[in-house]
Amino acid sequence: MAMASSRRQMRIPCLMMRGGTSKGAYFLASDLPLEPAARDRVLLAVMGSPDPRQIDGIGGADPLTSKVAIISRSMREDADIDYLFAQVVVNEARVDYGQNCGNILAGVGPFAIERGLVVPREGSTEVAIHMVNTGQIAVATVATPGGYVTYEGDAGIDGVPGVAAAITLEFRDTAGATCGALFPTGCARDTIDGIDVTCIDNGMPLVLMRARDLNRTGYETREALDADTALKARIESIRLAAGPLMNLGDVSGRTVPKMCLVAEPREGGSIATRSFIPHRCHASIGVLGAVSVATAAVLPGTVCEGIAQVREESGRKRLSVEHPTGEFTVELTLGGPSAAPEVTSAALLRTARWLFDGAVGIPAAVWQEAT
Repeated sequence: MAMASSRRQMRIPCLMMRGGTSKGAYFLASDLPLEPAARDRVLLAVMGSPDPRQIDGIGGADPLTSKVAIISRSMREDADIDYLFAQVVVNEARVDYGQNCGNILAGVGPFAIERGLVVPREGSTEVAIHMVNTGQIAVATVATPGGYVTYEGDAGIDGVPGVAAAITLEFRDTAGATCGALFPTGCARDTIDGIDVTCIDNGMPLVLMRARDLNRTGYETREALDADTALKARIESIRLAAGPLMNLGDVSGRTVPKMCLVAEPREGGSIATRSFIPHRCHASIGVLGAVSVATAAVLPGTVCEGIAQVREESGRKRLSVEHPTGEFTVELTLGGPSAAPEVTSAALLRTARWLFDGAVGIPAAVWQEAT
């Protein structure tokens, strides 16, 4: 539990981890207020929001480094751990729970083992994780030689320097996790504001658009796209219109759906992407965003048709999703008839690293107000 300090700060146990290409604060649920609004006030103080620099908190002034995992033992028979993801908005006093985060998910298994919530096995340990935001299950396989989590290994992922121990993540039954259906509009392709789009949700609500339809190549740098105010205004107009069509309602104050430009691959992959989260261009691509892109790429009738290049290995479809800093490989298992295939599971590789373990301080007044 949080502890008082003689310096009038409240100290809350916190483990900071890199998960995939993101970084976040990991908490036991029991160390935070139970009441959602009170918990949000604490998380805003932890990260230093609202402030574009997050100078008075541990956030990194970027959506990719202003994330939180809230973890507890699960009461479900099919899960070991409950994982609630919180996106702490950098420049607004708002915490968003309307999505999962597959990158931060990569650190949940190691955290659960480090905190004694899951007993490790020799060699490797499977951790079944209930993603509370959407009710879906993911299974993480964590390297545990000698019964301890190891972070050292030879697996590299684009967007992260160096190598680390591989963590495999398998997602099952994620179709429609947030929107209620894989294609929430009922169609594989729609037209919004004169642009053909595919609205899809296979773990992450996403609106896909062909870059060429917006007079862009799809190979622009992150910095160029962030500076392209005309493009961002057009994309936001489409996003606001897509929200109600995707059963998300008014999304003006939400971080979903994400938006993604697609183009033909040019680095030997399957498809090129530039994703927005939702108003800044992602340095790479989110885990579940990549799953949704890959799913659209293998299904007929989407805006990816005629663009994506897919290869099959051992009965699975393997897709290399190109992004601004490299690629992200997703393996999909398909079922159903060939004329109307269904994605039954998605598997991918991530890494994570324990950065520090200690206590984060927040002003005592914030804690008193929250509790």
